[in-house]
Amino acid sequence: MTQPNSIDAVQNMLGAQGYVCGRALATVVFLSLKLGRPLFLEGEAGVGKTEIAKALAAGLNRRLIRLQCYEGLDASSAVYEWNFPAQMVAIRTAEASGGADRGALQSELFSDEYLIERPLLQAMRPDENGAPVLLIDELDRTDEPFEAFLLEALSDFQVTIPELGTVKAPEPPIVIVTSNRTREVHDALKRRCLYHWVDYPDFDREIEILHARAPEAAEALSREVVAFVQHLRTEDLFKKPGVAETIDWAKCLLALDVINLSPEVIGDTLGAILKYQDDIQKLQGSEAKRILDEAKAELDVA
Repeated sequence: MTQPNSIDAVQNMLGAQGYVCGRALATVVFLSLKLGRPLFLEGEAGVGKTEIAKALAAGLNRRLIRLQCYEGLDASSAVYEWNFPAQMVAIRTAEASGGADRGALQSELFSDEYLIERPLLQAMRPDENGAPVLLIDELDRTDEPFEAFLLEALSDFQVTIPELGTVKAPEPPIVIVTSNRTREVHDALKRRCLYHWVDYPDFDREIEILHARAPEAAEALSREVVAFVQHLRTEDLFKKPGVAETIDWAKCLLALDVINLSPEVIGDTLGAILKYQDDIQKLQGSEAKRILDEAKAELDVA
């Protein structure tokens, strides 16, 4: 599929994949595609940063390549590794057969046959459907040395394998970098990217999202769920529920054949929206009823 030629086209394309976004986010996505610049998305966990890369790949019919970041991630794990067990088998086989040419064996051992491609190298390879979408997820979990390496890789869209040489992308991948802001990412990397803060959606947009991702939910239940979660985010919680939790909770309620929210139902299903025991304890008993009453009162006024 060709890239969308307008901001509205981006919204429509993402919407067709069940991803509802505002014009500001659609604009920065359009510019990222138009200018070939990486897109850096920051925001709380569960607000849809990862999902936009999935929707973009599906909408453009491109391959999605995901590099999940973690503490201790290094360049070799992100780019390539050699298949050492297979290389050892080849060495043993050559030794057993006798008379193996050392130069030829070494050349064979360090060839594509024994190369294990990791996400960054995969993203540099040509693809018949066009440049893939490279999702570098939760960059804030890594450390500064990996950031420095990534800065170089994103500058030239090439990586070097000492035994094989430099691999340069024939067409730069579409790069989405996400961060939950558990630490600050260096300005040098941010300057390479277009930036957008992905915030929690307002009531109307979250209703749209829920309709797109859980269309079987009745209107009344959807409105109660979203109103309750929106009020819950104003509470003093260790981890506020994201949009992902709203969708999960609605699906749980549907599985239980719930028609309307009640304090009892909320108490039984809090594990779908809150992931820390301290937060769940705060919502036990009268607190859940209080928030539900406030949410319903706001719905009645609206």
